[in-house]
Amino acid sequence: MKSIRAVRVIPSKFTSYNLPRLWRSYSTAIESPYEHIKVSTPKPGVGLITLNRPKALNALFTPLFIELNDCLRKFDADDSIGATVLTGSQKAFAAGADIKEMKDKSFADAYGHDFIELWSSTITSLKKPLISAVNGYALGGGCELALMTDIIYTSTNATFGQPEIKLGVIPGAGGSQRLTRAIGKSRAMDLILTGENFSGKQAYEWGVAAKCFETPEECVEGALATAEKIVGMGRLAVKAAKEVVNKSQDLGIRDGVEYERRIFHGLFGSRDQKIGMTAFAEKKKAEWSNE
Repeated sequence: MKSIRAVRVIPSKFTSYNLPRLWRSYSTAIESPYEHIKVSTPKPGVGLITLNRPKALNALFTPLFIELNDCLRKFDADDSIGATVLTGSQKAFAAGADIKEMKDKSFADAYGHDFIELWSSTITSLKKPLISAVNGYALGGGCELALMTDIIYTSTNATFGQPEIKLGVIPGAGGSQRLTRAIGKSRAMDLILTGENFSGKQAYEWGVAAKCFETPEECVEGALATAEKIVGMGRLAVKAAKEVVNKSQDLGIRDGVEYERRIFHGLFGSRDQKIGMTAFAEKKKAEWSNE
């Protein structure tokens, strides 16, 4: 199809499988107490978290985020995990917030108890990379959840959007801020004021997503492959790289470059800097110490 030629696609040997079978074929399941998420380690050093409210199209609500945040904190503290992929189902990454949880809330309740603050407080403070593999609906809170992650991969069957205006409210988990930074004021204003959706292909073309794939299976496999590649790098450099890129969103260019340079200089005190540069000079593969 000509309309898809611009899409970055990585072929996958798992294309013929449906998504649940795909995961079972190479995942190591983790016994967990979670009800609303599934957890596995499909590749060495890579965690996979799958939102699991199929009857609600993975609608987001507080109990799910309590579990998600708990799992993310454990992965972030686990030396055996270097990167994590977050995904949903083929039908929905997360179709939005669960309206049943919020429709009867008062201002005093929502504001007084900092409603949905925990939706982003943990995710945006993680030290290790988090990649989202977005398929199906990513609307409202689902779109915002994807935007919180470090890298977004999507497929052509994905649908993004911030339709809160149709409910008499506005995005509340960072959509107006992160989407605007990703695609610019005018386009973000158009989407948020009309509540219109945009496709996975558009997300890629507009710079919201890093890559777009033909199928959901390829999207998940592509995200896992990138996570595995990141795991193969030195952990200190990965942590530092994530930190300086995130800092670019808070600082002006002069302050950002100075901050980057200080972190760059600091890495010369690590063993991995010596290991990496020596291995390059000797045309060998670096064996990282993560020190």
